[in-house]
Order: sequence, then structure tokens, then C-alpha cells
Amino acid sequence: MDGVSSEDDERAAKELAKYSDTPQAVARFVAQQLIMKPYVWSALSVHIHGERHLSDLNAPFIAIANHSSHVDTTVIYGALPRRLSRNLAAGAAADYFFKKKTSALGTRLFFNAYPVDRGGMRGHAGLSGRLLDSGVPLMIFPEGTRSRTGAMAPFKQGVSALSIQHGVPVLPIALVGAYAAMPYGQKLPVPGRPTVHVVFGSPLRAHPGETVPRFTERLYNRVVELHDTTARAYGMPIQADFHRQVALKAAAKKAKDTPASD
Repeated sequence: MDGVSSEDDERAAKELAKYSDTPQAVARFVAQQLIMKPYVWSALSVHIHGERHLSDLNAPFIAIANHSSHVDTTVIYGALPRRLSRNLAAGAAADYFFKKKTSALGTRLFFNAYPVDRGGMRGHAGLSGRLLDSGVPLMIFPEGTRSRTGAMAPFKQGVSALSIQHGVPVLPIALVGAYAAMPYGQKLPVPGRPTVHVVFGSPLRAHPGETVPRFTERLYNRVVELHDTTARAYGMPIQADFHRQVALKAAAKKAKDTPASD
């Protein structure tokens, strides 16, 4: 039994080592800094705010952001200082990015990605925790999927639970303009180098006695605040505008589908 346990421990250690400073980190550096970032920075006009909030942040931590575009992860990796992004492991939907070996390989190479379940990370919660315990920071989109409209969905509770259980801070990030830069269904950023703002907030931890749902709500509100403050400053849509458009479209669809009375 001890031999089996030892083999399992060794296998688990090798699995975790892939996400840390190994020869694979060199390949990630080339992919992220010499291929991915130059392309995206040439296609977008990226502006970074709140870098002062990163000065005292060290791994492990959990970075979170609103998610409305396929450029989101790339922009975040490029905006973070290299000391924080070097081993940052992005949680990627297991049912989307890890169904085929080819897509999984690219996702791992560019984003140091690991699989998570969309339904609250239930199936891979153990891996998330083990990565944090081994010093690997995580990048997770707590909405669970990309927004089709730019409007933020409520956050799932997995991030808050991980933060509390493993004693790590959460770095809130707001992405402003990413939806307009590459809306749902768009394969490439729209022409004209659209503006995207990356806004870093102060790292947060749960207050003493704060529950997972309450911490989740506080994280959500903080990302909305970061988003809307920057959006207002630059004359861009705030979250209420996106939600209003969703409501208007739903009302128009309902009116169209409702048979007219005689």
C-alpha cells in the first residue's frame, strides 16, 4: 500500500510540476511574450490601470475578471507583470478546451491552462487547490462562460471557496471594451485597433466570518465597480447599459412571439 501511495504522490508531483518553473515555462514565455502579446497588442489599443495594486501581490493568488471575449485571457496575461504571469494557470472549460488533444495542447502552451468544470469547478476542485498549495497562481473567470451580450452574469462560488479554504487573495480585474473589440462569434478582433482597458483592483480576502456567498457577492460588485468607473471615465458602456440592451431585446422578442389578439 505504501508503494502505491508513493507512486501516486510522485505522479501527482509530476503533474503539478508542469504548471511551475520547468522547461515548459520557457516554451510558455516564447508563446506568450513573443507571439501572443505582440499580435494582440498590434490588433488592440490596450490601456492598463491600477498597476500600483500589484506591488505587494505575490503567488499564490487567484485572478478573476469579467469574461466577454476570446481576447480576455490574452490581454490579462500581457498586462500583468511577468513575475505574476510567469506561472499563472488559467482555468479553462473542460468541455470546450480539453475535448481534443490539439486544442488542449495550444491552451496549455499559451495559458498554462488546466481543466475546470463550468458548473462550479466540482470535478477539478482538487486540482485547483493543489495548484494553489504548490504556489501556482490561478486565472479563473467566475461567470463560468463568456457573456454573449457584454452583460456580466452572477459569479459562481468556486473562487470564493478556494480563496477561503487555501488562504489566498483574490485579484479583481475589470476588462472594459473587450466585448466590443471581439464580440461573441467573432474569430478575430474587429479592425481599427479598438480600445480595451485592463483595470486592476486591490487584492481581496474574505473578512473574518464572511461566508462564501457573501464574499462571492462582494467580488462581483467590486469587478462591476472597477468596470463602470473606468467605462464612465472614457465614455464607454457600463454594465447597466449592457443589461438594459438585454432586457430590451428580450421584450422585443416576447412581443414578436406573442400572437396578436383579435
